[in-house]
Amino acid sequence: MRRLATGFAVAGLLAATTVVGRADTQPACDAPLALLRLANPLVHLARKLASHLPVTIVAIGSSSTAGAGASSPSANYPSRLEAELRRTFPAKSITVINRGIGGEEIGDMLKRFDSAIVAEKPDLVLWQLGTNSVIRNHPMNDHGALIRAGLAKIRSTGADIVLIDPQYAPKVINKPEVEPMLELISFTAKQENVDLFRRFAVMKHWHDEDRMEFAAFVSRDGLHMNDWSYACMAKGLATAIAEAASRPVMSARVAPGQLFDVP
Repeated sequence: MRRLATGFAVAGLLAATTVVGRADTQPACDAPLALLRLANPLVHLARKLASHLPVTIVAIGSSSTAGAGASSPSANYPSRLEAELRRTFPAKSITVINRGIGGEEIGDMLKRFDSAIVAEKPDLVLWQLGTNSVIRNHPMNDHGALIRAGLAKIRSTGADIVLIDPQYAPKVINKPEVEPMLELISFTAKQENVDLFRRFAVMKHWHDEDRMEFAAFVSRDGLHMNDWSYACMAKGLATAIAEAASRPVMSARVAPGQLFDVP
């Protein structure tokens, strides 16, 4: 089957980004490809890249999208993601718009979807959600319906969608609602046939497998990410996006609810 002309070799990209770099004073930024790989191809984004048209990505979410814990706006994950994608696709015009607002829960975000997402005519929407409901011990009775309503609104734009689950941080993992929230987001992504970037699992890998202390990738508040973890998240997410946008066109034709196997 013909592969989309995205301007890079996927095998080479994956090999190069399994370990995405080490600075002398920083730990290695790595994660298994099985944790990074998105279940479904990013069909709309792939077509825009193949057509050499400008790409607009909207990142919506709460404080970890806005960049709480980062030393500057240029160090938050949307800014770093834009830089990573521009390096991966040097001949393409790619813009990542940050629509994160600290403190918001899913219902708060939905109220501004028209202005924050629809008005931007995005090609890809990255929706980070769930953390504030978890740390506030809010019940999740209507969260599934709210997520589905948000997905329907995004779909009306024609954009691809990637959900991003909560961060693995001390003030999150000690809450009883964290596992139910992770399960809800994962279940809804599968049910609605949208992609999920498993941030919680990636960060847990840093802690459990790479033996990193929380202080290396979580800010002093015990909740937000720091410059290193925002950058590492952006590298992993860029790898996932690039790979999902490179898959053969025919592989995008899947039935609702069908998922691709992760090798």
